[in-house]
Amino acid sequence: FMFAAAATKGDVTVLNVIPKHLDATISKLVDIGCEVEEFDDAVRVVAKKRLRCTQVKTLPYPGYPTDMQPQIGVALALAKGTSTITESIFENRFKYLSELARMGANVKVEGNSATIEGVTEFSGARVSAPDLRAGAALVIAGLAAEGITIVDDIVYIQRGYEDFEGKLRSLGAEIERVT
Repeated sequence: FMFAAAATKGDVTVLNVIPKHLDATISKLVDIGCEVEEFDDAVRVVAKKRLRCTQVKTLPYPGYPTDMQPQIGVALALAKGTSTITESIFENRFKYLSELARMGANVKVEGNSATIEGVTEFSGARVSAPDLRAGAALVIAGLAAEGITIVDDIVYIQRGYEDFEGKLRSLGAEIERVT
């Protein structure tokens, strides 16, 4: 949800979290230009302007979490400048980038690194969710895109996130699950 705010120039407060546990993620949100406010059990993320590029390397906790790598990848694909992501935990975690490229992202993968040259906007497209985290990231990309995006193979998203589309809708997203 924090990266959904970043990618869509939104304003989201995530409740029932321990901000200290999110230090690496919050640090990167600040690096890319988001305003972040921490409370005892909540984090507010506001993105008012175009994001900035950065470098990301996934690491075991307390480093940057591999599970958040696709979400920051979406945000960086909309950021000004060239970013790099180095995935040091899981192989094949970049499967979503080829789908993101269908939406207009400018990405190049070499081994365990991805180079992302930011674009000003995504275009709606039909994409397929290769896994849970990538599926969520592609939904975020669809929310930021001009036009309609259809995300196929949402079984991973449905299994991993309870009422994902309902929660996004409650934040103002135009989203619906269709058969």
